[in-house]
Amino acid sequence: MTPPRRPVRIGASILAADFADLGNAVRATERGGAAMVHVDVMDGRFVPPITIGSVVVEALRRVTGLPLDVHLMVEEPERHLEVFARAGAASIAFHVEAARDPHRALAHLRTLGVQAGVAINPGTPPEACAPLVDLLDFVLVMSVNPGYAGQAFIPDVLPKIGRLRALLGERPAWIGIDGGISPATAPQAASAGADVLMAASAIFAAPEGIEAATIRLRAAAQW
Repeated sequence: MTPPRRPVRIGASILAADFADLGNAVRATERGGAAMVHVDVMDGRFVPPITIGSVVVEALRRVTGLPLDVHLMVEEPERHLEVFARAGAASIAFHVEAARDPHRALAHLRTLGVQAGVAINPGTPPEACAPLVDLLDFVLVMSVNPGYAGQAFIPDVLPKIGRLRALLGERPAWIGIDGGISPATAPQAASAGADVLMAASAIFAAPEGIEAATIRLRAAAQW
């Protein structure tokens, strides 16, 4: 079996966290070796739920040194880029399905000094990213239909990762996968070529506790 191109990292997705104890929960993922904190922002329009805004990102910035990765699951994401960059996001992804002008939005993100990315739904082909390659720092592949934590992993999305890698060519962009990631599915995602695995329930709802669950998931990802 061919080894991974680079170590696979874990993003701790706070969607499944206890928000009454969010600071301690995030610190536990840091002790467990998470590489970033993944923040799902939902507006009740692009996806059914409404989650959180920039004030949570600001609060997280005060309690962790981990990079904050903001995933905008919102209509008209262009309206929200600056506020999340100012709040302390290190990277921001919006959905190609939601942006009116994804090329302009990515260019704007780069002027804000954050990593610029796009997310694609399970039904969206990776070729939708082809016109944007020169502006991409990362791509987030959804392995569930966006909106809710705890959904079952969709393995049919895995071939997208290789197609994205071919599109990106030599560009030093990373590929993340988000949805249904667990110790059982992490090896599949890692062996398909994902660089970062975003996990919510597998970390924050695990019976062994957040820190131990993060360590276990990291080990599973290093296939």
